[in-house]
Amino acid sequence: MIRRLLSGVLVSAITLTLPALAQPNNFKTLTIDDQTSSGMMMGSTGGTTSLPAVVSNSDRSERKCLGFGDPNPDHTIVLKKPVSTLTLQVDSGGSDTTLLMSGPGGVRCADAGSKKDARLREKDLQPGTYQVWVGTVTPNTNREYRLIVRTGN
Repeated sequence: MIRRLLSGVLVSAITLTLPALAQPNNFKTLTIDDQTSSGMMMGSTGGTTSLPAVVSNSDRSERKCLGFGDPNPDHTIVLKKPVSTLTLQVDSGGSDTTLLMSGPGGVRCADAGSKKDARLREKDLQPGTYQVWVGTVTPNTNREYRLIVRTGN
């Protein structure tokens, strides 16, 4: 009985420590390759899950990760080749949004400040799968948005 209990605790602990790995996205996947260098994905915010608890409290540049949303990523971006610059811009009409992106090289976070849409600009990204969360500073805030993704300057 103790062995079963310990096994259940171990499985629960492993499940709780791996939430950002290979989860299905809520909306759409965008693949960046030789034919596609930009795109737009639609979505909506809302949720009570603390996104830093799902991904990380801070990113690889020590920027604080903020926001509330769904525990599953909202979008997935697949880079088929190295990208010198990748820009993600949330357009919700001026709501206070946040961005978190997890993939090769670590976690990246962005918050533009009060009543502004988040924008994330990263350099020298390697090929791979990047999971993206669009959040809001306040839990359960439902906002429709467009996520604009482009490569280059």
